Amino acid sequence: MTAPALKLFDLTGKSILVTGASRGIGAALAQGLADAGARVCAVGRSPAPEAPSGSVEYHSADLRTQIVEIVARAAGDAGRLDGLVNCAGVTLPAQDGADEMRRFRQTFDTNLDAAYGAVLAAVPLMGAGGSIVNVTSIGSVTGFPDNPGYVSSKGALRMLTKALAVDLGPKGIRVNALAPGYIATAMTAKSFAAPVEHERRRAHTCLGRWGKPEDLIGAAIFLLSDASAYVTGADIFVDGGWTAKGLV
Repeated sequence: MTAPALKLFDLTGKSILVTGASRGIGAALAQGLADAGARVCAVGRSPAPEAPSGSVEYHSADLRTQIVEIVARAAGDAGRLDGLVNCAGVTLPAQDGADEMRRFRQTFDTNLDAAYGAVLAAVPLMGAGGSIVNVTSIGSVTGFPDNPGYVSSKGALRMLTKALAVDLGPKGIRVNALAPGYIATAMTAKSFAAPVEHERRRAHTCLGRWGKPEDLIGAAIFLLSDASAYVTGADIFVDGGWTAKGLV
């Protein structure tokens, strides 16, 4: 690849906000984007990230009540935000009883409402060339057992991505979805540690392994850089081929 082509992926000088960045995929994306040259502001619920980094500015905050303040910090003195990665998410398996509806709404509140709130706060500080990446899931296009809140909220986030691509395209702002497959994180630790579940999910993946958070960095750099200048409204699946594989 020639040097001019490589420069398409350069994030130097770009200000990017990453939510859900205290651990797992969000933390890996924040670090990877910083390594690619971006000035990264990361936000999470934990008081501190699991792996502190001098190249990532981390803030502990509640996205529902502090998003305007966080976006302003991410924009910095220039008052401009070049990228937003909505990675904050929860999974709350279904439970019988009166508490189920509360858990369902809590899942939507984090996985969908908070993402849209971040977009609304970020767009006024974005100009042409801005990029928004919503982290969805393979669950956005397929059902999972006993987890209606997660799959329906991720499916809604997928469609919100497409709606925003239509609305923000005239402003020169791109909006895409990054859909992970089975990634070894704290959120999937129970399945990863269960031999039968672990093997079933590994075997259904074309590449024959679970993913790592770092496996998503390359796709994120692509979507947030000039390399994807003509890509919007797309679903980028980083799932080892899980969604490509039918019944076997």
